[in-house]
Formats: sequence, structure tokens, C-alpha cells
Amino acid sequence: MTQAMLVLEDGRVFYGETFGAEGETFGEVVFNTGMTGYQETLTDPSYHRQIVAMTAPHIGNTGVNDLDPESRRIHVAGYVVREPARVASNWRAQRSLDAELKAYGVVGIAMPGTRALTRHLRDRGAMRAAISSVETDPRALHARILASPQMAGADLAAEVATTEPYVVPARGETRFRVAAVDLGIKAMTPYRMAERGCEVTVLPATVTAEQILSLNPDGVFFSNGPGDPSTADRQVEALRGVLGSGTPFFGICFGNQIFGRALGLGTYKLRFGHRGVNQPVQDRRTGRIEISAHNHGFAVDAPLDGPFDTAFGRAEVSHVNLNDGCVEGLRLLDRPAFSVQYHPEAAAGPHDSTVLFDQFCALMQHARNLKEGV
Repeated sequence: MTQAMLVLEDGRVFYGETFGAEGETFGEVVFNTGMTGYQETLTDPSYHRQIVAMTAPHIGNTGVNDLDPESRRIHVAGYVVREPARVASNWRAQRSLDAELKAYGVVGIAMPGTRALTRHLRDRGAMRAAISSVETDPRALHARILASPQMAGADLAAEVATTEPYVVPARGETRFRVAAVDLGIKAMTPYRMAERGCEVTVLPATVTAEQILSLNPDGVFFSNGPGDPSTADRQVEALRGVLGSGTPFFGICFGNQIFGRALGLGTYKLRFGHRGVNQPVQDRRTGRIEISAHNHGFAVDAPLDGPFDTAFGRAEVSHVNLNDGCVEGLRLLDRPAFSVQYHPEAAAGPHDSTVLFDQFCALMQHARNLKEGV
């Protein structure tokens, strides 16, 4: 292996060996606390332009396969692990993780200091960084990091979204037709809806309200995705048109942030974000606590003390994070619309929150019953 280094925006330097492709890469460095699901993490479009550091010490044991990816390619800008697996030992494995990273040109580093890096980011916050196996002077690399783009203000959804609509058919009888706006959608999301009899038409991130509603959908979905929600003016305008039509709406992650903006709320960048599969979230209406999967660096700024007024009627914060109290969900009280900040599809688990897809189907059925006078 070749020596590599990880340099942070604040000047801290870590040394290790190359893992995956050699070369160099720039992005925002973040940490993921999941002990499983590294293939789903790597292929999640929400990680576009981010260097992901894994807190689990041993990565790559089960290799990679062609069934578990959440998209058609690896999206992380770079990858940081403590100890890569020497061999892939799973009956489903088709390739090693190292070979997969090389195939997609993803520059990584294997280093002994992942715990120190995680503690540093927890205290100082997510920041720009670079991994390089070709630069030997950390000061020269640091200067280029300072010249690289920041995540705040980044408009990235269209860079990872589909450019043409496509359809995911329902599994079994088609009960509902859903228009899903792809802001960085994961493959498991339309699959979860298809399991429930939804035919899902996945649309580009640049779609307008008129184009969405022209499909006459039973419901509209806005997906997860990368970037700063303050840049998503086009998506916010499209969602306002959807909400004004009264069509049932469900959003997750980036879709939750866009929903918040459509309701007139602001968003802000979290210090180090939530990334992993162990975040406790409470449904404020029922008191039920779900362990949930997360991948976000921004959150909605909404009042927690009861309902508040919006252009679409009353709304409330439906879910909160029990670690830091941030908003994890929103719902309208006078229209069929809700969203959550976390990932209920969670292919690698946990599966506490898959009931949210059932709730979306219930909203669509109720709206249909009202329309038909049932």
C-alpha cells in the first residue's frame, strides 16, 4: 500500500495507507456511526461531495454485491476506515470493497486514528478536508482545501437525480399511483412503496408542480438528497403548488427540509449532523420512540411549543431527536401532508419506521374516499 494523508480544514493531519483508488479527493468530512450497511452508505446519493469516516473499526467483511446498492454508483467523495477487511467472507459477496472503490475511482484511507477523528469532528464540527496519496506536503494540500467549495450554499440535488422519468411498478395489484421527486432518491424508497401496491413514477429534481400534478397522482413524495436546502427554491415552489392542490404529500430527509421551507420555516446547518443507524426519535403525539437511520447535515428551524400557522393551515412538529432536540418531523393539521427527517426505508435497518409508508397509503386512501364520497 501507498502512504496517504487526510488533512482537515482546521489544519489537523492524519496519516495512513491508501484504501481503494490512489490519488486525491476533496469534500466535507463527516462520520457515520453505523456498524452495518456500508454498501448502502457508499451508494447513498445524499453523501455526494462528502468524505465519509466510519466509526465501526472493521469495514469490508461482507464484500459488495449487485443487490444491495441504493443507486447505480458509489457517491461518496472519499472513504475513511480504521481497518479494511483482508478478505470478503459472505456467500452473497461478488467483489471486495477495495476493488469496488477502485472501480469507481474513490480515494480512501485506512488509518489508526478514526476514533480521534470522530472526537475531533464531534467537537469542532463537520468541515472541508482532503485525502491524498500523491501530495507529500500537508500545508500545500491544506491551502487547496481552503479554496474548495463549502457544503453551506451547495445546490447538489440535480447533480445526482435522474434526468428522465421512470416507473417502478407496484408489486401485485396497483392500489395507488405516486409521483416521487428524485432529489437523490435511494432505490429502497420506491421499493417500500411498491411493496404496498404503489406504482411510483420517479421524476427529475427540476420538475414543476404543473408537471407533477399532470400525472394525476394519488400522492406526491419528495426524497432525500445532498446539499443545502436554502438553495432549493425551485423544489420549494413546486411543493407549494402540490400542497395548494390538496394532494397527499410525504417527504423524507431533504424532502422534510423542503417541506419546512414550503411552510415558511427556515433551515440551518447542524454542527456535525446525524449519520448512522442508531438515532432515537420520538413521535410527540404517541410518545413512541423509534431507533432510526439518518444522513443529514441540515435541519428545519420550527417552533416546538404547539401548532403554528402556515399558508396551508396549522402545522406542528411531529417528531424530535432525543439526542439533541432538533426537529425530526412535520405535519399539517388541516391538509394531508407530513414529513420526517430520517430514513424509514433503511435497507440495512433499523426498520422501526417503515410504518410511515403505511401512513402515507392511509392518507391517499382517505383522500380517495373523500373524492368518491365514500
